[in-house]
Amino acid sequence: MQQISRLSRTDWFGPLLATVLAIVIIGSLSSNFLSSYNIQILLLAIAVNALIAFAQMIIIAIGQMNLSVGAIGGLAAISFAGMMEVWGLPALPAALLALVIGLLCGVLNGVLVRITGISAFVITLATLSIYKGINLGITEAQPFYGVPDAVKAFGAATIAGPIPWLLAPTIVATVVLWYMLRRLPVGRFILAVGSNDHAAGLSGISVNATVIIAHGISGVLAALAGILVVARLQIGQPSIGDDWLILSFAAPVIGGAVLAGGHVSVTATALGVVIVAIITQALVLFSIDPFLVQVVLGALILAAVGLNKLRARDTAKGTL
Repeated sequence: MQQISRLSRTDWFGPLLATVLAIVIIGSLSSNFLSSYNIQILLLAIAVNALIAFAQMIIIAIGQMNLSVGAIGGLAAISFAGMMEVWGLPALPAALLALVIGLLCGVLNGVLVRITGISAFVITLATLSIYKGINLGITEAQPFYGVPDAVKAFGAATIAGPIPWLLAPTIVATVVLWYMLRRLPVGRFILAVGSNDHAAGLSGISVNATVIIAHGISGVLAALAGILVVARLQIGQPSIGDDWLILSFAAPVIGGAVLAGGHVSVTATALGVVIVAIITQALVLFSIDPFLVQVVLGALILAAVGLNKLRARDTAKGTL
């Protein structure tokens, strides 16, 4: 009993329980839910959405917000597709350059936040418009269709059964992020700055460098998500990333992330992504209006924030 009680206090236990219940309930209501085809669709969504969520999670960890996650992902996506179509670059160099673009966009966000002292909310709202403007300027609002067959094949291929290859980069990113936040000094610095940047600075941590690194990581993750979307859609669509904002907050918050900073969980955020993907797919299976997804995501965020507040209050009472 004591072990169960300890598990129930972890960030990932609640999302895991919700995931299992959702699978059981929806699976019993729809025979198609656990079909090989539907599992593949779910995993494809999770592969991209997890990276989007992690891109926001790492910024929440330092107590900030990144409203430009979708714009960075979209710019990297059309850059990836455009370099292959217009310049004739092979897929791998184009992908690496797209990741560099994401890194530079993220670093610029971090530098502007620290130099100006303006809230990251305002800075990333401005850079969202800048990156999206560059996107539309490059594409003239027209897609890039010349995606090589190798990229299309990667986007459609499976490792085994319904497990897509697109999931592999996401698994690698998840493991690296988990290890960084749990084992590496930079991960501890990020969480320390999120908890109290003034105290972190007094303890010898470079707050400026930590904030810039976090934003750089966020940019790379958003760019990787954009690259995977191009492989999945088999087209460089200028609208990629336009609907990422709510999703980027939903999974980390469901995973127990503290919006004030200092506390996030990679495992719980990944489970939050699974929950959102299951709910979204269930709405499709039951022929419910897809626009309701936004309503459901908003409700989930409110519910998760409320539960986190209650848990924090109970924890505070328990320490008195």
